[in-house]
Amino acid sequence: MKSIIFKSVFAVFLVVCLALFASACGPDGIFSEGGQGTQTPPIQPEEPNIPNTPDLPEEQPGEDEHEKETEMYLHINGNALTISLADTDAARALASLLQESDIVYTARDYGGFEKVGSLGHTLPAEDSRIAAEPGDVMLYQGGQIVIFYGSNTWSYTRLGRIEGYSSAELAALLGTGDMQVRLSLQED
Repeated sequence: MKSIIFKSVFAVFLVVCLALFASACGPDGIFSEGGQGTQTPPIQPEEPNIPNTPDLPEEQPGEDEHEKETEMYLHINGNALTISLADTDAARALASLLQESDIVYTARDYGGFEKVGSLGHTLPAEDSRIAAEPGDVMLYQGGQIVIFYGSNTWSYTRLGRIEGYSSAELAALLGTGDMQVRLSLQED
């Protein structure tokens, strides 16, 4: 008989313990302090942190290839010398002018190291002290173009560079005295 009473008391004890435990849990079965059934929000997976970047304009098919000219030609004595344009506002302005028409001017010797001539136009000058070398093409005082076959250091705005010729070759091509120069975007 003691065993039946013991089993009955033990069963009642288990039921009471389970009831107490159940009252301490919230409606979703999660144990919470104070038996109030406060619910902890479920953990959400973190979304990747993608920076907000502005949409970049797409290149439109059929855009004019000459919108960003990278070279022009210097026509002298029957030769067309290629000038790689510098990344300056003055070089871009010159290329824009050349899209409308070629520029012809008279170039004069100066100092035994350069040819200088008036463009007939004023370009945006960003003058700084530059050590010019043979082949450099510079803007001087906003309206004159200087072609170097020697070296000089002065305040210029870079327009471009003639590549592939030595100082002696440039001096021979440019000759002595005054000469007609034509700048264009075409090699012809």
